[in-house]
Amino acid sequence: MAVAVQVQAAVIVELRAANAAQARVVEALQARVAELERQLGRHSRNSSKPPSSDGLAKPPTPRRERGGGGRKPGKQPGAPGAHLAQVPDPDEVVVHRPVACQGCGSDLTLAPVTGVEARQVLDLPEVRLWVTEHQAERRRCGCGHATLARFPAQARSAACYGPGVRALAVYLGAWQHLPMERTAELLADVLGAPVSTGLLAGLAGEAAACLELSGFTKAVCGQLARAEVVHFDETGARVGGRLHWIHSASTALLSWFTVHPKRGVEAMDAAGVLPGFAGVAVHDGWAPYRRYDTAAHALCAAHLLRELDEAAATPARGGRPRWPSGCRWPAGRPGRPTLPVSRGCLPPSWRGCWAATGRSSPRGTPPTRPHLAAQASGVGPSGRPRCACSNDWTPTVTRSAGSWSTCGSRRPTTRPNAICGW
Repeated sequence: MAVAVQVQAAVIVELRAANAAQARVVEALQARVAELERQLGRHSRNSSKPPSSDGLAKPPTPRRERGGGGRKPGKQPGAPGAHLAQVPDPDEVVVHRPVACQGCGSDLTLAPVTGVEARQVLDLPEVRLWVTEHQAERRRCGCGHATLARFPAQARSAACYGPGVRALAVYLGAWQHLPMERTAELLADVLGAPVSTGLLAGLAGEAAACLELSGFTKAVCGQLARAEVVHFDETGARVGGRLHWIHSASTALLSWFTVHPKRGVEAMDAAGVLPGFAGVAVHDGWAPYRRYDTAAHALCAAHLLRELDEAAATPARGGRPRWPSGCRWPAGRPGRPTLPVSRGCLPPSWRGCWAATGRSSPRGTPPTRPHLAAQASGVGPSGRPRCACSNDWTPTVTRSAGSWSTCGSRRPTTRPNAICGW
């Protein structure tokens, strides 16, 4: 009997161990399934994936991003109207005279004009190539030497396309994004200019070289470097079958795009804007941007909204949204994450506070007046350096790649009323 009990006890222990192992496997598989489902649910509106990756399963536009706000289509009451207006000096005037009276049929050739009603038709003139022949004379001097006059720069060969056709071809490809073949078809059909795709392929580089020689590129980089706020971004692209990176720096009036094999600091230095930039750099929080200490950094609101959408749509085990690591749910206020006070930083709304610890203020509550007594000095009541999250303070919590980590207190680098880099 005792032997049977020992055997059963051993079997029970073995089964419990097997069940525990299976439970761990099930938990790991559940976590993997949840991660795969999260990845399948990522699209251009809740992650950094480009819109081209959505394909036919493109999600609908969220209602908060749609325009209109309940307004009816068309012109709104009180808004200035817009219409096709007549011009005061038309290129051509065609007079139409009535021949006979519609009442009695009499001839109106010598009848007096009592009024004129005008209608203007705005149309294109005849579109065709304008051919200019340049003739260079060769003259012989009394010394016997013959001298040939110089041709202008646009007369490159016996027959060539001028700067107008070349500029239009570059515009159609670079700004209107027409493929080479369709650009050639358009020039041939509309202008009667049969242009080869090989010529079109070289025009973009030719135009870029002209901009470089004219000083246009240096002027744009200089104005961007002196701007107060500039938006920076980078995206991948294929150049010659290899991965390159397109870096952009833009304001409301200027945009600067550069292509580089690298994505980080080397490419940013080559772009020529960030090395001397001292304004507010708005970007997606990628780490290489932080190398430029002369600039104040602000996170792009579009990236924040996408991350919040993804977090809200990804439930955790308890059914609550899955917020980035380092955030917690405050007591009595579900649905809004705050930073853990024990990690050296107060919530951004508690401005002017000191770094809170268990001794300086209760966990998860704003500090009281006694804890604000030493604001004029450089050390808080708990002996820790002053720190904060926004509004002219340096953060002690930095966010990178969707995670939170402490970085320690340091001197302020952000500007007043500027969004702080987390």
